[in-house]
Amino acid sequence: MWQRVFLLFAMLAVVTGAPAQSIHFTQVPKDVVEQRLHEVKKDNVEREATLKRMLAEAGCDPAALTELPVKHEKIPNVVCIMKGSSDSVILVGAHSDHVKNGEGAADNWSGAAMLPSLLQSLLKTPRKHTYVFIGFTAEEKGLVGSDAYTHDLSKEDRAKILAMVDIDTLGLSPTKVWASRADKKLLGELMRVATSMKLPLQAMNADQVGAADSFSFDKYKIPTIAIHSITQQTFSILHSDKDTLAAVHMDEYYDTYRLLAVYLADLDNVLP
Repeated sequence: MWQRVFLLFAMLAVVTGAPAQSIHFTQVPKDVVEQRLHEVKKDNVEREATLKRMLAEAGCDPAALTELPVKHEKIPNVVCIMKGSSDSVILVGAHSDHVKNGEGAADNWSGAAMLPSLLQSLLKTPRKHTYVFIGFTAEEKGLVGSDAYTHDLSKEDRAKILAMVDIDTLGLSPTKVWASRADKKLLGELMRVATSMKLPLQAMNADQVGAADSFSFDKYKIPTIAIHSITQQTFSILHSDKDTLAAVHMDEYYDTYRLLAVYLADLDNVLP
């Protein structure tokens, strides 16, 4: 597998004009990624507990796996920190809560359940950057969990976050990116990775219809990018009884996982 990944990024070097670099990651099997998605729970307390357990099972160091209380909320944010050789941070976030209608399988257990697989993809290789994986609470109440997280950071700690990758509502269609709000460098790198892997990626903006946890980081001028799968055709699934596992296309969901696993490993090379 390592040889395949190295050749992939030799191709990426041709696309970008940058020097070839070997990108190491572990590709989690499709059945494991799907099984984590199938652990969806309707109760938000159970969802947070399940995510915490899955992060631990995926290899998060128990000392680095914590719950951060959020004022006025019963459910905390759950955080796993994967230390790198520097304290510069690449942060990957997804909210774990959902509204009462449906299972919330797409919105947003699909994002939360992918965090353990992305962690597992990166663990075996020493990294320059510190990766922080966060399951945010109470996004559906108005970005409460992500607002609390960014508010509680010191100015110095906010400055250490070089990228915030938000994953929300995956597998309803091939991978989409909220391009109008994305940091240009992060967006350009994602496009290059998708091109090199021959995976679909389309710009689909939701400027008039939604908000995402990345907004909480935008307020502090932290570079962000939001990955999703929402289209005009699939938007009606959100917050409805149609938001079930049956709505998630597993092949497209796994393609998004593959793209993000390589993208996150790539960011370790291209960010300062």
